[in-house]
Amino acid sequence: MQADPAATATAEGLAAAAGRAARKGPPPVHLWNPPFCGDIDMEIRRDGSWFYLGTPIGREGLVRLFASILKLEDGKYFLVTPVEKVGIRVEDAPFVATDVTAADGTLTFTTNVGDSVTADADHPIRVEYSPDGTPRPYVMVRRGLEALIDRKTFYRLAEIATPAEWQGEAWLGLTSAGEFFPLIPMREMPA
Repeated sequence: MQADPAATATAEGLAAAAGRAARKGPPPVHLWNPPFCGDIDMEIRRDGSWFYLGTPIGREGLVRLFASILKLEDGKYFLVTPVEKVGIRVEDAPFVATDVTAADGTLTFTTNVGDSVTADADHPIRVEYSPDGTPRPYVMVRRGLEALIDRKTFYRLAEIATPAEWQGEAWLGLTSAGEFFPLIPMREMPA
């Protein structure tokens, strides 16, 4: 559903509103429920790059600002301020986990928008598999928003994965903050 173009928010207006909200700390988007103002021509691509009107958003600070007001509702992504909510497109996950640090029994991920998240019960790691068998690993970042774990980081995780019993089956997986996250059943491992 597209709102009247005159009422549709602009990226500049959203950035200004987000900037005002961010001055007081992380924006409490989970508390905001403004009226829907329509869709905006903004997209987050699979590689984590943000586009507005078909043009890459090159300013890292602006991307981080938009990322701070991103919200997921009923499987759809929105940029939200206290007074407006606009729909955007997301190809896969809105963020990309670009690095991981393993220390003291935890795995802490860094995303392309500067978030740092430790895998635990509230921030699980999960793996989906494409029809061709390619793994698509994710980690929960915040408020239902996930980061696709990039290939180099996933390879590093695979190197430290260990076998464990999970739901009555042997799996190769990762442990962080006392939680086990299965990657692949051992029966599917190459001999």
